[in-house]
Amino acid sequence: MIHFTSCFCALLLARFAFTAPAPPGSSSGTLSASTSPSASVSVSQSVSMSASGSGEPVSSSAPTSTADAPASTATFPTIDLEPNNPLWNENSGTPAPIRGTLGSVLLGPDNLPIDKQNPDLLAPPTTDHGSIANAKWPFSLSHNRLQDGGWARQENVNVMPIATQMSSVNMRLEAGAVRELHWHKTAEWAYVLKGRVQVTAIDPQGKNYVATVDEGDLWYFPAGIPHSLQATDDNKEGAEFVLVFDTGTFSEDSTFLLTDWLAHIPAEVIAKNFGTDIQTWANVPEEELYIFPATLPEADDQAPKSPQGVVDNPYSFAFSKVKENKLAGGSVKVVDSSTFKISKTIAAAEVTVEPGAMRELHWHPTEDEWSLFLEGTGRVTIFAAQSNARTFDYQAGDIGYVPGSMGHYVENTGNTTLRFLEIFRSEKYEDVSLMQWLALIPAQLVKSHLGLSDKALADLKKEKQTVVAPVH
Repeated sequence: MIHFTSCFCALLLARFAFTAPAPPGSSSGTLSASTSPSASVSVSQSVSMSASGSGEPVSSSAPTSTADAPASTATFPTIDLEPNNPLWNENSGTPAPIRGTLGSVLLGPDNLPIDKQNPDLLAPPTTDHGSIANAKWPFSLSHNRLQDGGWARQENVNVMPIATQMSSVNMRLEAGAVRELHWHKTAEWAYVLKGRVQVTAIDPQGKNYVATVDEGDLWYFPAGIPHSLQATDDNKEGAEFVLVFDTGTFSEDSTFLLTDWLAHIPAEVIAKNFGTDIQTWANVPEEELYIFPATLPEADDQAPKSPQGVVDNPYSFAFSKVKENKLAGGSVKVVDSSTFKISKTIAAAEVTVEPGAMRELHWHPTEDEWSLFLEGTGRVTIFAAQSNARTFDYQAGDIGYVPGSMGHYVENTGNTTLRFLEIFRSEKYEDVSLMQWLALIPAQLVKSHLGLSDKALADLKKEKQTVVAPVH
């Protein structure tokens, strides 16, 4: 009985403590109000267990204070809606490392032409944060190898460390000039920028292939397939193209060249291999030719006929004849192994974005994106998770790179059409659209994340937009 009375008194004192008003200015009043429901439940349970005398709980019909507690609603700071556009371009505005109240004027030396091309590096949007490796490389900064008949310049991890999955070569051949017979450890994918190029190759079964590839068309040679490239005179200037290799460490200096190989084999071994007199090989160059002028190529149908036949899957593809998918803000056309069957390690898209439009917010599930900007100007913000985001500006001739799964967009920042290639080390082209994702999950789930209105939720598109037009 004494034990019960003591507990009952303790209960009264506890309830008084929880409900007594706090002295003015004291913070304890707020604490008591916020903690009284749980404290009341705890004390009631203690008394019930003690009253039984056995430690067993005794049922009580008295309601607990938590039953009437209102549901909590989380509140968070919201994003800043002030525009974060580029503050100048190559033709207007004065570069300065200032955005709003942030930054200050330059006092030291500066490379103004680079600043004009890269406003989002010198005065980045306030949404940029953290650190992302450089994702821009202009071919103009690549060392150029000049040859009699053309030139070649390359990009790989040595100059663009972020680009680990792919590398590239920009090559020029005068009419009739040849990129000599050679092969690589890696696959070679190509897009013809100007002119026409005749390609030749054989496969391991001795099946051959000869074809002339037009401007905007492609070729692809799997690793180890011997081939050659020769510009025709359909364009009196010859041809120019970009080569993409399915590794970031590729170097043109590691190519297997016909003349380089024979120059490093004893002449009597060469003669024995071909069953000829040694004098037959007296004119073999002692150094590689690489690129050299030659007689114009014969017509494709004049090529030797292989008794083994032609290759099962063509090494070239008429990408220029693929119908583009017209979109609200531009266009897109895609090529991968579903259409260009031999291309097992490279997939690509050619995208156009009209002024004010943008390649929608998206990401590619697993593969990195290597981009070449062909026309116009644009900018890309790369989101790398954990609040890391950085914005880059691009002009024609620039290479961009976005590692796999990183969110991004491509916005046209100029007044002419933006055109670029998206290239992936993959058999199949894939992307995930942010808008389509949000449109195809429960609306209430999206609303609880983003606070969108019912109308905004209803307006989300359930099909990929790819390129979205500007809102007027």
